[in-house]
Amino acid sequence: MSLFNITPNKQKALFLAKRQLPELVCDAVNLEGINFTIPEVQTLLDGVTIGGHKLTEQNITLNQAEAWRYLFELIAKDKFTITKKVVCDLHAIAAHEESLIWGSFRDGNVTISGTNYIPPKASQLDQLWNDMLRDHQKIKSPFEQAVFVFLQMARIQFFYDVNKRMGRFMMNGLLLSQGYPAINLPAKRQLEFNELMLEFYQSNDTAPMTTFMLSCLDKQIIEIMSTT
Repeated sequence: MSLFNITPNKQKALFLAKRQLPELVCDAVNLEGINFTIPEVQTLLDGVTIGGHKLTEQNITLNQAEAWRYLFELIAKDKFTITKKVVCDLHAIAAHEESLIWGSFRDGNVTISGTNYIPPKASQLDQLWNDMLRDHQKIKSPFEQAVFVFLQMARIQFFYDVNKRMGRFMMNGLLLSQGYPAINLPAKRQLEFNELMLEFYQSNDTAPMTTFMLSCLDKQIIEIMSTT
């Protein structure tokens, strides 16, 4: 089904994303090697501790959910903007006690496992953030524009950790705030995602990863959003 048939509707898109919260959180933490099931995530979100999991894993999962709720609140109040403040506020929640520092851009250099690509120096991050904002506005398709932001955030590595998750938060903030459905990355497609991302880090060619990310859109949600 064509993405161009989607009728933008912020209220509907946000409603559907909120209903997806356990799935969004479950896939995100599974991609980080935390093996929660959707029922376990739902139970944890209901305030019940799950046996057989480390406390740190539960905290990461709850932080992920809290960041989503904060994003939903910003969008509902028309306060979501793709700014350094918003992304750092989200990082302060999502990366709490997980990253070396949270709530601010990194102040040192980093590497990415599995690739020879070296992310930019910390001294370049503010300028690269501004460059990304300028470049994403040149892209007409709201979906391709949002995926571009995710990919650049993952490649530039604005933070010490939780970069891909932050990129997906900003990607989905852009989509939901414009009335388009969120893109969830299923954990079952992790191998394909990882292989394509390693190629992207080296090449900075966004086309293959854009095609992949758009293929992750839920067909049922597209159908709902395509009807008036």
